[in-house]
Amino acid sequence: MAFESLAPLLNRLPAVTRPEGHVHFKKKLGWTLGILVLYFVLANIPLFGLDKSSIDLFELYRAFFAGASGSLMVLGIGPIVTASIVLQLLVGANVIKMDLTDPHQQAIFQGLQKLLVFVMIALEALPQILGGYMKADAGLAATLGVPVSYITLLLFIQVCMGGVLILYMDEIVSKWGIGSGVGMFIIAGVSQQIVQGLFNWKTDETGIMPIGIIPKWIFMAGPNSGIDLSYIMTNKVLFLYNAGILALLSTIAIYLMVVYVESTRIEIPLAHAAVRGARGRFPVKLIYASVLPMILVRALQANIQMVGLILSSKNITILGTYKQGTAVGGLMYYLSPINGPSDWIPSLVGPRFTSLGVAEPALWKIFLHVFTDASMLIIGGIIFALFWVETTGMGAKQVAEKIQKSGMQIPGYRRSSGTLERVMQRYIPKVTVIGGAFIGILTLIASLLGTLGGAGGTGLLLTVSIMYRLYEDIASQQMMEMHPMMRSFFGKE
Repeated sequence: MAFESLAPLLNRLPAVTRPEGHVHFKKKLGWTLGILVLYFVLANIPLFGLDKSSIDLFELYRAFFAGASGSLMVLGIGPIVTASIVLQLLVGANVIKMDLTDPHQQAIFQGLQKLLVFVMIALEALPQILGGYMKADAGLAATLGVPVSYITLLLFIQVCMGGVLILYMDEIVSKWGIGSGVGMFIIAGVSQQIVQGLFNWKTDETGIMPIGIIPKWIFMAGPNSGIDLSYIMTNKVLFLYNAGILALLSTIAIYLMVVYVESTRIEIPLAHAAVRGARGRFPVKLIYASVLPMILVRALQANIQMVGLILSSKNITILGTYKQGTAVGGLMYYLSPINGPSDWIPSLVGPRFTSLGVAEPALWKIFLHVFTDASMLIIGGIIFALFWVETTGMGAKQVAEKIQKSGMQIPGYRRSSGTLERVMQRYIPKVTVIGGAFIGILTLIASLLGTLGGAGGTGLLLTVSIMYRLYEDIASQQMMEMHPMMRSFFGKE
């Protein structure tokens, strides 16, 4: 294989050492909480030398990139998911020929992915800095008596350091903690936005009304608000002025939908071959590949938008035009993600475009925009779900081997890995496709409705689903602590 020669290099990449033997649940919980606290600390450390007039290219994607504007965590998990997208597409298209069912080749794949993450950190930082979006503070350079280029280089180093830190923080959680670091960071970022959306007492751009929903309601109900209750009801102020009724209702609806879908599953009965009466079930969830493929879809859109924005800033508008970082025309407008009602309700789209100094788009353009985003979410959800299952050891063959090694079998079937694989083949590929399409539809609905705190429908959907999976992971960890024999089924020592 062509990449076999890279194996020595990939083995020398810095890596977090895997634990030897079983890690106690309390220790895993400690590592997870420690990394979470570290993430919040790093997300509140501003980039030294960053000018206040800088523009955040990924502001609309913060919910699922788990980054913080102007901080060491500005890149978030962007390089990690982008590297995953590139490799999965190359392997899926057979540009890179790999058998991901082979543990050795799977290890090479993971090593290539880590190497590519380092490359992506630099590739995502450079365009933002050299393109003039992340600007060096000229005043600081003058104060220190150094050229502005020195501050620019310092910014680049800081951004890269943050990207590398979040890579290894994710690796620590994956090996020593509970769940996934990527998922944990998404939960942290979105939860923070939702809390701010509920309780933020700072005033909005008008300088009068609070941003948070609860403070806003208190203000509007107060005697000094100057807003008549009948005017609020008849002119839909509760909706148009972001008071949050629609956002609150959609947040609750999305939460209930995700919890219901996550609990929908097919359970394949299992029995132990040697221990009489020992039975169990292998659950094949409707969202078998989880919602992480949606991160890959949105990350792909974000990178497409970054390319279009950089070209537009150089007066190359062949792919589309931008105003204040928003795609307003051309192919990039149709490929931009839907982030809320203001992106598809004509009465809200018009004023937003007018405020940017652009003519209101025709109704068919708005419809095509929604249709394009829906197609990317649903088709992309299916493709990335299939890739995700194969690259994470969740395919029919890998699952059959795990069940075989645990000593379990399906009652009424001959005990062999081939038989188990044929049974799993009936369910896993079909459920993966259906689940990928379904999660794409859910993401579309969530994006159309919008959510509290500007977290975005996609961000909220990811958060609820990841939290549900984390709850199940914690429950299974506790079960293994109580019943050590269960570890063999999960491939633990």
